[in-house]
Amino acid sequence: MKIYKIKVNGKAYKVELEAIDEVASAAPAVEAKKEAPKAAPVASGEGKPVPSPIQGQVTKILVKPGDSVKKGGVLLMIEAMKLENEVVAPSDGVVAEVLVTKGQNVSAKDPLVLLK
Repeated sequence: MKIYKIKVNGKAYKVELEAIDEVASAAPAVEAKKEAPKAAPVASGEGKPVPSPIQGQVTKILVKPGDSVKKGGVLLMIEAMKLENEVVAPSDGVVAEVLVTKGQNVSAKDPLVLLK
């Protein structure tokens, strides 16, 4: 172990550092658990998918299957970088299926809703 003295914003600190091989011999290495990436939602094939314009988290779902929507009508909201973004219908239609749930993380271009 080595001891160093460093200064941060004019204030002195005493820091102790261990070499990597010292740490490895003292305790077994622990690997961080990695979550498997979630698969994109699977569409049933009925209707035209409305893709996510951005990566983010679904905060509100404003439609349900069977609802009629007009072009430009808000389908759901996605939060990205502390901003809520509206996902709108690209055309008039009827909601065939909602493929996401509130709180779900989505990637750009993931299908969110199917429109007939």
